[in-house]
Amino acid sequence: MTIARIIAQRGSSDIIACDVTTPVSEVVRTLATKRIGALPVLRDGKVVGIVSERDVIYRLADKGAICLEQPVEAIMTSPAITVEPATTVDETLAMMTRRRFRHFPVVENGALIGFISIGDLVKHKMDEVQHEAEALRSYIQAV
Repeated sequence: MTIARIIAQRGSSDIIACDVTTPVSEVVRTLATKRIGALPVLRDGKVVGIVSERDVIYRLADKGAICLEQPVEAIMTSPAITVEPATTVDETLAMMTRRRFRHFPVVENGALIGFISIGDLVKHKMDEVQHEAEALRSYIQAV
């Protein structure tokens, strides 16, 4: 299973992102109101970083409330590690585990086409296991 299949039902309008010039305070408001953990950060429409709740917390602890007035570019994780639509779910989960990331922008030909979280991937894996279990039950009952 590939990432393309997971994001296939989503529209491009479902992607919530911010520009490098967006104030951190606005990013915090977006994360809170949308109840999400991270945003891709764009410059001229290209993904250049990612900002997560962790980035905000670390900078608040380090620099104090002054960081809320800065552009998100000052606190984002950069460069962004991205995946392509053809990347498999297992490859993506392995990268998330190895890199200790919970979110990846999905990029195709340099353009942001989706954004996935570890929750999206875990849900997919759980659905897959349930489907396999049901298939095995049906097979056993048929024999």
